[in-house]
Order: sequence, then C-alpha cells, then structure tokens
Amino acid sequence: MEPDVRAVQAAEGLPAQAGLPERRWGESLHFALRNTKLLVGAGVVLLLLLTGLVAPLFVQEGPNVYVGPQAQAPSAEYWLGTTNFGQDVYAQFVYGLRSTFLVGLVGGGIAAVVGMVVGFTAGYRGGLVDEVLNMITNVVLVLPALVVLIIAAAYLQARGIALQGLFIGLTSWPWVARAVRAQTLSLATRDFVDLARMSGRRAHSIVFREIAPNMSSYLFMTFILLFGSAILIAAGLDFIGLGPTEGVSLGLMMHNTVTWGALQLGMWWWFVPPGLGITALVGSLYIMNVGLDEVFNPKLREL
Repeated sequence: MEPDVRAVQAAEGLPAQAGLPERRWGESLHFALRNTKLLVGAGVVLLLLLTGLVAPLFVQEGPNVYVGPQAQAPSAEYWLGTTNFGQDVYAQFVYGLRSTFLVGLVGGGIAAVVGMVVGFTAGYRGGLVDEVLNMITNVVLVLPALVVLIIAAAYLQARGIALQGLFIGLTSWPWVARAVRAQTLSLATRDFVDLARMSGRRAHSIVFREIAPNMSSYLFMTFILLFGSAILIAAGLDFIGLGPTEGVSLGLMMHNTVTWGALQLGMWWWFVPPGLGITALVGSLYIMNVGLDEVFNPKLREL
C-alpha cells in the first residue's frame, strides 16, 4: 500500500502535496484583503498595467511620429505635451509602460525559471550534481552583471526588448538558485518526502508536487523581486543609451530628455512622467512584496 503522504504532512503541519489546503488559502486571502500595503501596491501595479495594455490602442499615432508643434506644454490636445521634436509624450509614455512591463516579465521570468530549476536540482540531487551546479552559480554570482550587460548591449547592432530581457534574466538568477537550494535541502529531509520516494515517485514529481508547493509563497515573492529588479536594470541600461534600438521605453524617454536638454529647457512634462512611472511601478512592487510577506508570515500579520 502506498504511504499516506498527506497524513505525514498534516502531522508535521505542512501543506498538502497538491498545494496549500483550502483552509490555508482562505486564511491567506482573508489577511490579504485586509493588508493595506498589498492592496495599495497591487492596485497601482494593476492600474499601470492596464494603462500600458489598453491606452496604446486608443493612440492614433505611434510614439516616435512627429504629430504637432515642438516643445508644446500639456494641453487638451496633447495631454502630456510634446517633445522638442513634436512627438507626443503621452504616446511615448503609454507605449513605454508596455515595454517596461514586457522587459520585467521576460527578465524576471527567465531569472526565476533558471534559478528555481538550478536550485531545486542542486538541493534535491545533492552530491556531485550539487557541487557542479553550486560552482556554476558562484561563478555567475561573482561576475559583474551590469558590466557584462553593458558590454553585451554595446556590441549588439540591433537590440530589442526581448533580447534585453534575456540578457538580464541570464545574469540575475544566481541568488535565487542559492536561496531555493537552501530551502530544498531542508525540505528534502522531511518525512513526507521520504515517503514519496518510498512510493516510487520520480524525482521531478517529488520536487514539483511535494517540495515546490511548500515554497509557493516564497517563490511568488521572489518573482516579484526579480520583476522589479529587471525593470530597474533595464531602465539603467536605457538611461545610458544602451536600450532597445527600436521602439520606446520609460528608460529611453529619460535618456532622451537628458540628451536633448529637457531639464535645462524647463520641459518638465517630458522627464517627469517616465520618472514617476518607473518610481511608482518599482516602488509599488516592493510595497506589494512587503504586504505579501505580512500575509504569508503569521508572525507579521496584522490581526
């Protein structure tokens, strides 16, 4: 007879193999709906996301099209004014939001997947596999990631949002791998994992059905941190002129305002929106993460 894994998990106070029990999800949802930080952060992120997805559909001209008078202040016709070349700042802002979310999703997603696969494999397999993967992780960890990104971007003839996100993801995963490995090592010695092995389950099934669900809240919060980090790294590359060669992003808008002297010319409507957009998005992601920590950690919950 196959060992009762769920019974052992319940005895140890651990989540069930298919994920958290409905009672625990209900409890987390209850505290989530009462957590101000989480609600405010998620609300701002959702608002910016909807703006980036929906608003470009109602923009008649592209972000780099010369549509009106140069250096026009905000008005009823041009909500955020125009650049000193006559481009619509509002169009650039909403398209830039879409690009910023895309690079965060690609970069953060790749870093999360690579880090989790390496961490789970190293922590569960152990032995030589753990040593090799740990060595690779340490090598990538000590590399100056920003310098590598700058060199790679500088030598690429054509750069796009997806390629930028790929490079960011491939240099941002080591700390995730180390953290996931540490937690996997701890969970792999639990009785419910031993019983899953005795039942003949394969390694990948044990990892994704027994170990990963017990880390689901931590993994979700990790992805949010990676998402925000990817946005900041991309904005930094864009600001120094190593962003995408086509299209527009909030970081590229900041780069253009510096290049063409918007600050000296008093064109606040050109550099304030992208600056506020990046600050609001990244700040809200971190506030949201703090709220999630309070929701998932019983010691931090506000009753």
